[in-house]
Amino acid sequence: MVDNEFKKIAVIGAGTMGNGIAQVCAMVGIEVTMLDVSDEAAGRGLNTISASLDRLVKKDKLLLAQKNEILARIFCTTDYAAINDCCLVIEAATENLDLKKRILKQIDAKVSKEVIIATNTSSLSVTELAATISNPERFIGIHFFNPVPMMALVELIVGMQTSPSTLTRIQSFAKVIGKVAITAKNSPGFAVNRVLCPMINEAIFALQEGLASAEDIDIGMKMGCNHPIGPLALADLIGLDTFLSVMESFCRGFDDQKYRPAPLLKEMVAAGYLGRKNGRGFYYYD
Repeated sequence: MVDNEFKKIAVIGAGTMGNGIAQVCAMVGIEVTMLDVSDEAAGRGLNTISASLDRLVKKDKLLLAQKNEILARIFCTTDYAAINDCCLVIEAATENLDLKKRILKQIDAKVSKEVIIATNTSSLSVTELAATISNPERFIGIHFFNPVPMMALVELIVGMQTSPSTLTRIQSFAKVIGKVAITAKNSPGFAVNRVLCPMINEAIFALQEGLASAEDIDIGMKMGCNHPIGPLALADLIGLDTFLSVMESFCRGFDDQKYRPAPLLKEMVAAGYLGRKNGRGFYYYD
């Protein structure tokens, strides 16, 4: 039994972030309803979780019986009616403002006005998203980092409407799922990406200008700055289309050209070179 108020939650979106969030919650005993637009999409999310748990079993960090118990706590669906008894709903859809607003309206129509609704956005305005729902004081940003099961940090983003009690309750939730939480105000990129993304963008500018090769830029940042992964490899991991959206959001949000996306980034996305997700970015992947 989970010793907290969030004994049953919903995650909207079974993609990379959504299935990771579902996994970490189910691993601590929380029942999870994982919803996506199709049974196939939800099934892919559940298969990803199963494969992730298999790796833990192989490393003797998890028993096979425990894996099966974790999977049994995750219910996949396409029906928003299934979330009506959840204590917390986390929207984890693609980083698209209009899409997130549509999803939030659907969530709002199915849950009681006391249920906390959260977004996993990494760059969009929590204040603007909160205005989509009734009782926006119960809305908050919970920015998980990829890969969710491995990364210890969550950023809690307080919108203009977010109540202190909502923040306090979600700080407790973060502890239950084993995450370290920092709090940031609503601003493009919040705290971590505000620092990280311009650095990655500058690395792309450096590559574009022929300053150094992609490999040397990444080796330099790993060996010279003790980063675990180089900025260009990290961009590939994030997804170059996603990263471009983030930088465009920064540029609009701050109305400052210092955040303009590197032309090389825009060209690569236009060419369909999106990073690890489709096998080619700054590097090639099998």
